[in-house]
Amino acid sequence: MEKNDQLLMQLIYMFHTSAMQGLGKIADPTGKVSRNLEYVSQTIDLMEMLKVKTKGNITDEIVKVLDEMLSELNINYLNEKAKSVDIVGNETIK
Repeated sequence: MEKNDQLLMQLIYMFHTSAMQGLGKIADPTGKVSRNLEYVSQTIDLMEMLKVKTKGNITDEIVKVLDEMLSELNINYLNEKAKSVDIVGNETIK
C-alpha cells in the first residue's frame, strides 16, 4: 500500500476511534467513558466529506473500509441518540 493510502487509512481509523469514544463505546486514553453525540455527528460528517472529496482517487479497499466504518458509526449514533429521548419525545440528560 502506498504511503498516502496508509496515511489516509490512519486518519480514517483515528476518526472512527474518536467517534466510538464519543459514543461511549470505548474509553478515551485516560480510561474515561463518556458520550458526546454532537461530536460524533460532526465526525461522521467529516468522514462523509472525505468520502465525497476523495471519490475516484482512493483504492476500492479504502472505500470499503470507509463505507463499513460510516455504516457502523451511523447505526450506533442513531441507537445512542434514541436512548437520549424518552417515550414522550423529550430530551433526557446526556
